[in-house]
Amino acid sequence: MCQTFFMSGASELAEDAAVCCVPLRSSLDPAAAERLARVFKALADPARVRLLSLIAGAEGAEACICDLTGPLGLSQPTVSHHMKQLVDTGLVTREQRGKWAYYRVEEATLERLGQALTSST
Repeated sequence: MCQTFFMSGASELAEDAAVCCVPLRSSLDPAAAERLARVFKALADPARVRLLSLIAGAEGAEACICDLTGPLGLSQPTVSHHMKQLVDTGLVTREQRGKWAYYRVEEATLERLGQALTSST
């Protein structure tokens, strides 16, 4: 609506628009926006969202890679690829225990995502 006022050229309409339009501000600098975009890109894949959900809902909020292939119906190499993407973006952490990798949701990263999108400063 404010664009219409500014584009009309009428001075009284422009004054009205100045009153109704609040300048937009972003608390994200370009580097932070780039980091967030990488995380959202990782979450753009439904399999990765499901993996994250499975891990978050698992007992102790951690899961072994061996338990993640069955529920998705994907091969182990495919699940490992998806998990690497989630680790690389900081959404999960990986701990090697013998021959098995265990994953845990990184709550701080999820909190930062929410804060970045709702921050008013």
